[in-house]
Amino acid sequence: MGHLLGYARVSTTDQQPQLQVDALTAAGCYRVFTETASGARSDRPTLEELLEQLRPGDTLVVWKLDRLGRSLRHLVDMVTGLADQGIGFRSLQEAIDTTTPVGKLVFHVIAALAEFERDLTRERTAAGLAAARARGRLGGRPSVLTAHKLQVAREMYASGQYTVATIAKTLALAAPRSTATLPTPAADQPPWHDLHANSQADCLTSGMPCHPRHFTRSRRRLAPVT
Repeated sequence: MGHLLGYARVSTTDQQPQLQVDALTAAGCYRVFTETASGARSDRPTLEELLEQLRPGDTLVVWKLDRLGRSLRHLVDMVTGLADQGIGFRSLQEAIDTTTPVGKLVFHVIAALAEFERDLTRERTAAGLAAARARGRLGGRPSVLTAHKLQVAREMYASGQYTVATIAKTLALAAPRSTATLPTPAADQPPWHDLHANSQADCLTSGMPCHPRHFTRSRRRLAPVT
């Protein structure tokens, strides 16, 4: 027969775990692991130590469900992982015991609710993004490249006297990685091209819309067309 190992957790040092410890001891736990840590933390050394000591046939016992998992999804994943190792789970306040048929049924219902909640969250997020795109809103920070700045940038670039980095610095834009001087393109054929679309040079020498990222990152140097 396996052992009962208890886990008691309080969030702050001002709280006392004695109520949980007493309840776990009365439930038959031969050892109770006590930890002071926020439930939102992913790193809980005492809990990790307890999980390492659990063996097939053992049962992890907590006073309440929220003492173990950071969220319902995290709780379900953790208990499911324990079950895969042949380890049971009990919660005293909710009277859940996965070592019994009824307890397994109750936990499966909880797992289904967690999956349902996750699907609803995903659907709400997708619907919100679609509605925002339909209104013309894009993600990310607001653009700092105004129409006036764009016109000035194109005039500076057309003069052939400034690098893209200098233009970005002058207009208070994030400096790009490419610092090569870009000459004025010919009217019939631009002598420079970027290996990826919507480059900084394309932005400055054409009428296409510009995005702030044109001035925040350049993965490749502009190379002359041969």
